[in-house]
Amino acid sequence: MSKNKLGRIVIVGAGPGGLTLARILQLHGVEVKVYERESSIDARPQGGTLDLHVESGQYALQIAGLFDKFQTLCRPEGQDTRIIDKSGTVHYEEVSNEMCFDRPEIDRHDLRQLLFQSLKADIIAQGHNLQSIQSLSNGQHKLVFDDGVTDTADLVIGADGAWSRIRPLVSSAVPQYCGVMIVEIQFTEVDDRHPEIAKLVGRGILFALSDNKGLIGQRNGHNRIRVYITLRVPENWVAESGIAFDQPEQVRDDLLHLFADWDNSLLNFIRFCDANFIPRPLYMLPINHRWETQQGVTLLGDAAHLMSPFAGEGVNLAMLDATELALAIINADDLKQAIHNYEQKMFSRAAKAADESATNLDLCISPGNAAKLMAELFKKMMESGPSNDKENFVTR
Repeated sequence: MSKNKLGRIVIVGAGPGGLTLARILQLHGVEVKVYERESSIDARPQGGTLDLHVESGQYALQIAGLFDKFQTLCRPEGQDTRIIDKSGTVHYEEVSNEMCFDRPEIDRHDLRQLLFQSLKADIIAQGHNLQSIQSLSNGQHKLVFDDGVTDTADLVIGADGAWSRIRPLVSSAVPQYCGVMIVEIQFTEVDDRHPEIAKLVGRGILFALSDNKGLIGQRNGHNRIRVYITLRVPENWVAESGIAFDQPEQVRDDLLHLFADWDNSLLNFIRFCDANFIPRPLYMLPINHRWETQQGVTLLGDAAHLMSPFAGEGVNLAMLDATELALAIINADDLKQAIHNYEQKMFSRAAKAADESATNLDLCISPGNAAKLMAELFKKMMESGPSNDKENFVTR
């Protein structure tokens, strides 16, 4: 299909998936517009670190012409993994080869900045929160933003995450609570201010798992560590627990009580972290979420297949979705059929990853010594040789 017959293409959401799609379309001379809710890329913290896999995230950056720049930003040493229980007993440890780039880490902010800066300045419209989208009789869609801006598109791609406003055009599915809550904390200037924390987490990721709880420490770039306090609790736990998350010292005391029988070195995560505690309930879409192809609209990433971060696949799937959708659009003779083919392939791989994510979550946040169970599985994988499945236990 010639480029001038593609019509107006609009992407809603400027996360790694939406930006990857825009970048590849731009490289092939296809005009595209990206609308982003946030007013700037630095409007809020962008989350932790991401491991990009060879066959998905890294492949996407190769197609986007950004792989060399990525290699200067990523951290292969971030692949180090340690699994311990609440007593501090080590059940599994892997030290990565710094020359191994199977799944190197990159901070989400750095990845998003890399993609953002690769686009022409007029492609991204920031500070535009989608208020409504309407299907028109000619197959187009009218988008209305809360600042009064409107746009009409021949193709709309929802890259707008878990609570997508594009999703209802193709599916009635809504995210469901996974049964697990994460309280995110962090350490800034960690090597200087908290060397004992830096040593405990090391260069990569630390899983401390027992009794339906977890303390998951993750080395980020820029001298930071994020820790995910993980609890199997009801969805309304934040409201019902009585914990005042806007009062840091009370939160510390309440969380220390929940982990009272854990090793003192692990409790230091809670005692000494920065004074900011962010509760995040985990949600997922149905494991085999799919829909009938619709005229002029589709989804990618979490908008299409939200899952818990316990498969390590979220950003990788989003970027692979974006790459395959971009190539489908560029090479399409029949755009609706091309989107249908893209969706069918996406459904299959997403269902597999979502099933793994649910299984991994149930293993990691389970009664008793979950660390031992998880370590045994890792060891079996290592004995059977290298496997991409091993990557799926790195939470993102």
